[in-house]
Amino acid sequence: MGFITGIGWVNPTSIGCGRDHDRFEWKAGKLPEIQRKAVFEKPFPHFGRLDRFCRLGLAAIAFALKDAGLDRWEQKRPIGIVASTVYGCLETDISYFDTVLSEKGRLASPNLFAYTLPNSYLGEAAIYFGLTGPSYMISQPERSELWCIRLSLSAMAEGQFDTVLSGVGDHNIPAPYKDSRGTACGALFFVIQNSVTKNRTAYGKLRLQQDGRLTFDGCEIKNLAMLARQCVAAMVRQKETLRRGRGYSVLKSYENGPDAERRSEQNFNQTAV
Repeated sequence: MGFITGIGWVNPTSIGCGRDHDRFEWKAGKLPEIQRKAVFEKPFPHFGRLDRFCRLGLAAIAFALKDAGLDRWEQKRPIGIVASTVYGCLETDISYFDTVLSEKGRLASPNLFAYTLPNSYLGEAAIYFGLTGPSYMISQPERSELWCIRLSLSAMAEGQFDTVLSGVGDHNIPAPYKDSRGTACGALFFVIQNSVTKNRTAYGKLRLQQDGRLTFDGCEIKNLAMLARQCVAAMVRQKETLRRGRGYSVLKSYENGPDAERRSEQNFNQTAV
């Protein structure tokens, strides 16, 4: 079991943190150009050299950490990363081999070569945000599958980490693999923690049931987009409750795990979004 405390995404429909939106949509279309200043407050010296796949995943991770209040740090943290992808960095791989073939390897691009592994952006995120936990990259046949979340919760139960970034990322489908389905591209990441501090409101509880089903606040989740929609809708309801200044018995404030759930007026006042 874990608590979702942050969401970040980049897709053709929108870009940013979960708490800054009142709905989540993920439709097919053209991805926006990702600018460093739109994502990072501090300088990122070689951001301009990153390939598009790295920028995409890194931006979604940055937004998720910011949404969870974990983007700033002074000491390194044992936060893990579990990501999944369908096409990975194949677009960059093709571009790199184009430079290899053109002059029989004499002009192969060293900059492109640095990003010919799909987990490259996990290392970039770990360096920039001081993350020292284990990281995994999963190759999966469909972008909507939930393997990243399942592995994250299983590894958390094993004690590999207390906080994990879990999500998916895919840039535009490379030309040789274009299909007619209009598959949506983009990146979506969740911050999952095994407990929540007093000054942060969780989106809700995530559970991996014994029969393999994944549930969010008791509702079965079929894919990542559905999970994001449920989370954003839950936060919108919590914000509305706060604005009304009443209904603290409805607002779910998760503090230090399920055994310490409280629904008192005192905790209601402590859980400002």
